[in-house]
Amino acid sequence: MHDFFESVKYNDFSQWFNEGSAPEDIRELHQGFNTINQKIKDINKDKEKQYLYLQKILELIDTGIVAYSINTGDIIWINESFKELLKTPTLKNIQFVKKRSQSIFKTVFEAQHVNGSTITLDTEKNKTKLLISTAHFEMNNEEFKLIVLQNIDNTLNQNQSEAWNKLLHIMTHEIMNSIAPISSLAETLQTEIKLNIEDSEKYPLDTNDLYLSIDSIQKRSEGLMNFSKSYRGLNKITTINASKVYVRGLFEGINNLLKTSLKSKGIDLQFKIDNQKLQINMDTALIEQVLINLIINSVDACAETVQPKITVSAKQSNEGYVIIKVSDNGKGIPDEIVDKIFIPFFSSKKKGSGIGLSLCQQIMFLHKGKIQVNSIENSGTVIRLIF
Repeated sequence: MHDFFESVKYNDFSQWFNEGSAPEDIRELHQGFNTINQKIKDINKDKEKQYLYLQKILELIDTGIVAYSINTGDIIWINESFKELLKTPTLKNIQFVKKRSQSIFKTVFEAQHVNGSTITLDTEKNKTKLLISTAHFEMNNEEFKLIVLQNIDNTLNQNQSEAWNKLLHIMTHEIMNSIAPISSLAETLQTEIKLNIEDSEKYPLDTNDLYLSIDSIQKRSEGLMNFSKSYRGLNKITTINASKVYVRGLFEGINNLLKTSLKSKGIDLQFKIDNQKLQINMDTALIEQVLINLIINSVDACAETVQPKITVSAKQSNEGYVIIKVSDNGKGIPDEIVDKIFIPFFSSKKKGSGIGLSLCQQIMFLHKGKIQVNSIENSGTVIRLIF
């Protein structure tokens, strides 16, 4: 009995008590001890299986999870997704994050969040939108905190794409409604002219009214044509014709197209590429359209800049992504509208249609990539196309 209780004290359930050679009452006691030991071993095995199973699931999911001591900051458990979201290779104490980035540490570990809140992390010059949830728990008289981060960038892109399609269906309906009165006015004029031809004295034409009516039709038609051209740019692109393309060839084509006009405006346009053999699987015509659009936006942003400069560069990241970057030293984008620039029909320009950047984002979405913007007002803008 002493041996059995000692084994329980030290969590040692490997001991086996002889059930064959002792007196009968002792054998029954030994059988009881062995049954208890075996039961506890089975329970421990089941617990270990469940722990390994749960650990494997938490490692495989793309939701970032970390648990740490509130008093010491020591990490008791963390999965790879959490480290990937924070762009840190290893993490044993949350103070390591504080040394790398005060803003990330404050946003993730210090700020009080309502579960399901949205935060934005700026890591390696990339902004990522995340859902954050937290929980406190206690073990062995020590307090711990659990943080769960979920990347919602892709979900937002998907929802935004669906919203675009709904919006475009609505806009088609509105265009048709606008054409109806034009058709009606044209029909009325046609009837009046026909009656005048048949009997000019009985049905005289008021040339002033005729001129005003035709002028209204012309102006409205021109407005609809311009709007429809911009609108159609978003509506017609639903698939891509992708193939492996050398980035250097892409850059050469755009440079030949734009260098003369930009030089006449005094703008220095440069193309840089780390690896001349770098390739991207893309629809060349569409990506050319995206880059030309971004460069023209940069030209507008540099209109009042001394020694304006636009740089288009390409490189491959350590994770295997190809990143094309368009940078300028223009006036930048105000903070209050930077989150709105990809919304269809939103424009900060007086004559802008609000289609250009929306179309760029749609094209990148079809390439299963994304477009990111970083801008400092009065300093410049950097836009990244990530493949």
